[in-house]
Amino acid sequence: MTGAGYAVIVVLALLLFGGGLLLGRRTARPLRTSDVGTPVEHATFETLHTASLAAPPLRAGLTEDSARRSARRLRSLLGTDALCLTDRDGVLVWDGEGDHHGRDVMEQVAGVLETGRDTAFHSGCDDLDCPLKWAVAVPLTVDHRVLGTLVAYAPRESAVLARAAGEVARWVCVQLELAELDRSRTQLIEAEIRALRAQISPHFIFNSLAAIASFVRTDPEKARELLLEFADFTRYSFRRHGDFTTLADELHSIDQYLALVRARFGERLSVTLQVAPEVLPVALPFLCLQPLVENAVKHGLEGAVTSSRITISALDAGSEAEVVIEDDGTGMDPQRLRHILRGEGGGSTGIGLLNVDERLRQVYGDEYGLVIETGIGAGMRITVRLPKYRAGVHGS
Repeated sequence: MTGAGYAVIVVLALLLFGGGLLLGRRTARPLRTSDVGTPVEHATFETLHTASLAAPPLRAGLTEDSARRSARRLRSLLGTDALCLTDRDGVLVWDGEGDHHGRDVMEQVAGVLETGRDTAFHSGCDDLDCPLKWAVAVPLTVDHRVLGTLVAYAPRESAVLARAAGEVARWVCVQLELAELDRSRTQLIEAEIRALRAQISPHFIFNSLAAIASFVRTDPEKARELLLEFADFTRYSFRRHGDFTTLADELHSIDQYLALVRARFGERLSVTLQVAPEVLPVALPFLCLQPLVENAVKHGLEGAVTSSRITISALDAGSEAEVVIEDDGTGMDPQRLRHILRGEGGGSTGIGLLNVDERLRQVYGDEYGLVIETGIGAGMRITVRLPKYRAGVHGS
């Protein structure tokens, strides 16, 4: 069964359990005039609302902080006297009565951590005033690994609580799986950025420094300006914070890159920029446009081409910003381009195009991949669409 299907089953189980539990509570007292809908509808809403409040902390993984912030909501879902969350090493949080039981929890759940199977047990408490006489422990697993346990306590044995604890624990596992996916995605993005940084050609660095050196005697002020551009460009490209940047910062870095390229090629390269000020704050994945401009320079001036014109525009398109990078160079066979975007280019061929296309799809969805128009001898036109606002995407 897929993770999505599993999540649906868990949510339905929570709804059924929470609906019955809250309906029982509601039928014990008259409806208030402020209540909206039927008792079952209200119970369903309360269950979903409680689950939604417990979910965000768990998306950070199973930590002491996330356990503390979610435990009360989870105990509310179960309607139990006390609830404990552990990892494999110790108690992360105790919520409810009888926190003195926390001293014995790890010994009592050792079998659950070892086997990954639910267990129910008597608390063994000698305190006559303590209501916690019985407990059920359920493993919290991600990818067949037991990360910890959820332990629910009650005054007496309860088959309903045992089933409910199992469903809530499985719902928690879904949130922890999503946390693992988030971490994997972050690691993937970081690896892709490292790949892009590695792609910054040593030849480009060598040629830039050589071009700067050529001006040292003839035009020292020009050499100084280019050296500052080179320093700022490399500082931005190799920065170590943030997966995202702003369109303003990315375009500024591209302008520095082009200044270094023009110092080498002079009048052979003509660049036109058209930027709408209102799109400058738009956030986008870091180092997303620079590889596309580098591709335009490479294909615009390769072979026997004596001159090339590159046009870069960043325009307002309603709820989106539209960036278009176009060159009049040698172009590419569309079939070869399709192979590159499928990761079949071989070696480093097209790594920039493939990398950017994959990152855009990961962040915004498949409908936001690169749109590339090209043909042999027809130049290349690359269009990038960027939502102006997207949850979790913030320029740094």
